[in-house]
Amino acid sequence: MADKVKELPKSEQPYEKCGEYGAEFLSDAELLSVILRNGSRKLNSLETAREILKLAGPEHSISGIENIDPVELRKIPGIGKVKVILLQCLTEYSKRLWKARIKGNIRFLEPKECASYFMEDLRHLKQEVVMAVLLDSRANYIGSKMITKGLSDCSLISPKELFSYALKNSASQVIILHNHPGGDPCPSPEDLITAKDLMEAGEMLGVSLADSIIIGDGTYVSLRQRYKAIWGDYSEQPEALAAEGV
Repeated sequence: MADKVKELPKSEQPYEKCGEYGAEFLSDAELLSVILRNGSRKLNSLETAREILKLAGPEHSISGIENIDPVELRKIPGIGKVKVILLQCLTEYSKRLWKARIKGNIRFLEPKECASYFMEDLRHLKQEVVMAVLLDSRANYIGSKMITKGLSDCSLISPKELFSYALKNSASQVIILHNHPGGDPCPSPEDLITAKDLMEAGEMLGVSLADSIIIGDGTYVSLRQRYKAIWGDYSEQPEALAAEGV
């Protein structure tokens, strides 16, 4: 049976260390062990936390937890359905807290800013989803909403739902984001047709389609940058013809 955390020296016990020095002095593994509260017969909570972080990427960072397959998580002794849900809620809470803090100060003047902001929300999804990002006339971020969710690699955008959401929130501009589950953000012919149709619909309603951005695995493509035929007021640049990393 694994040693209990309470049997460790007090200076190495996460709860004691947090109480004496503050949470900012905890390592990722120690912080995660406090959140887990307990381990299993084979591993104490600190050892369990370290096993989780091994699955979080080469840096073993707590920031990589959201990328771990739940099936792999449940192979760790002591990690069942409840703790998997706990970890999923933890990462979602962290993302929402961060976004809430900066929401009032963020502007999406360039495609890279918007792609970076939503990259971690979309890059690992197994299904294609479409998200509407609302902006005011000065490109200040108002809010966002998932509009559709595809069954595999195809999503249909409802112009009615999209622009109803925009008008209800007094948005002047909309950016459409969607992911390509395979990781390649290169647009399909359907992506171009959809962007053109939405642009025309938005013009009739007084809401500008500022961009349509495709999210891949750590990369993105801005249709506004790449296709002058759709966004005629944007000068096409040679470097925009390749997916850009974020």
